[in-house]
Amino acid sequence: MESTDVQGDLAQVLVTEEQIHDKLRELARRIEADYEGEDLLLVGVLKGAVMVMADLSRELRNHVEIDWMAVSSYGNSTKSSGVVQIRKDLDTPLEGRHVLIVEDIIDSGLTLSWLLENFAARGAASIEVCALLRKPDAAKVEIDCRYVGFDIPNEFVVGYGLDYAERYRNLRDVAVLAPHVYA
Repeated sequence: MESTDVQGDLAQVLVTEEQIHDKLRELARRIEADYEGEDLLLVGVLKGAVMVMADLSRELRNHVEIDWMAVSSYGNSTKSSGVVQIRKDLDTPLEGRHVLIVEDIIDSGLTLSWLLENFAARGAASIEVCALLRKPDAAKVEIDCRYVGFDIPNEFVVGYGLDYAERYRNLRDVAVLAPHVYA
């Protein structure tokens, strides 16, 4: 879906599809260098990270394994509740593994903070984070994110996997959702 297809629902396009692909290519080169010779497991956080995971993994030129975890702290709201619910757990044991969590967005950081603690308790050798987007002004906890695509304002955004009530995930850009849509 192009931004022009839902122009009336969007307040502003923040990051275009082309900018996203350029940034993922850049991040992939850094990840390759940092994990050269290592057995890397990419863990995507469903559902939002589907697009990021697909495009980032295709940019990587070394072998990686992929697994998925579904957690939620949003429901159909525009703000995180802070209560994390596991909807789908990993299929891969983490003990002794180098794990890169692939996220669409770091908002409050509460969900990601919980994931980092959970993965550490499972015995991962290392855990790093790659997030396409980060909202520094929305942070409620400090998250050390090694790979960040774009810092964005504290607005409710959709597109490139990000949704509002399961809509707009297939929007190719990342855009601010117009308040009249969710008011």
